[in-house]
Amino acid sequence: MRILALLSLLLGTFVVAAPRPAAAEPVRVAEFLADCPFSHRLPDDPIVFPGLPGASHMHSFFGSRVTNAHTQLSDLLNGATNCNPAVDKSSYWVPTLYRDGVPVEPAIVTFYYLGEGVRDDIIARIQPLPLGLRIVAGNARATGPDSTTISRWSCLHAGHVGASKDFVNCPSGTMLESYLDFPQCWNGRDLDSADHKSHMAYPVAGACPSTHPVPVPKLRQVIRYPVSGDPSRFRLSSGGGFTMHGDFFNAWPVAEMERRVRDCIRPIIKCGADGRPS
Repeated sequence: MRILALLSLLLGTFVVAAPRPAAAEPVRVAEFLADCPFSHRLPDDPIVFPGLPGASHMHSFFGSRVTNAHTQLSDLLNGATNCNPAVDKSSYWVPTLYRDGVPVEPAIVTFYYLGEGVRDDIIARIQPLPLGLRIVAGNARATGPDSTTISRWSCLHAGHVGASKDFVNCPSGTMLESYLDFPQCWNGRDLDSADHKSHMAYPVAGACPSTHPVPVPKLRQVIRYPVSGDPSRFRLSSGGGFTMHGDFFNAWPVAEMERRVRDCIRPIIKCGADGRPS
């Protein structure tokens, strides 16, 4: 300011200091994310069929590059990942999609960690997902779409098609996309259960049930496949589109998960892959 004043005296003019730009307000959405592209494909499932290579239908794996039937938490923590951020060592997997019998891998894979689904006062006390937590969402054994089907299919940039519990006919030039929300209420004790679901629950009326009192971030997997057209040409390795399911093996470093819950989820702030306001 002294320099500006001196210039004003010398030049006989009044120099006005440029105003500082106002800080952008954060987007009020409780969210952080990880972008984890396709890594590899195996007929393995270390949650449902641990130690039994080839015992499962074909899965497409994202994130951790080392996941197979024998994978333990230590393998994930010490192994390579293709996630952005690279601190996310978790493994994610889904049944492989086929078109005319040929496997089709996703073009875009994003995992969102959200506070939505529960009341704001519950968001304010969401706890980090515990290290080593394993969850399966969806029903691989479904025989048809029904009231319990939680996965949805839609078309990227073609919202007029609408969402469905089974494959949809996407216009040429768009992509088939799948959405699946994982449960966000934990029993506070178990990192897994016999059916790989009972230790978790979905909220009821915006709150966690008394049997699963610990709210944690909701994991939402959004997968976009570079295919469109006749849905009769598609199938999953587990069956029809209504059998879409997802598996999650949490290997986020404890401090990184805690920071994102503290800085993004609880205060209801939209963060990017780096866990900072976006």
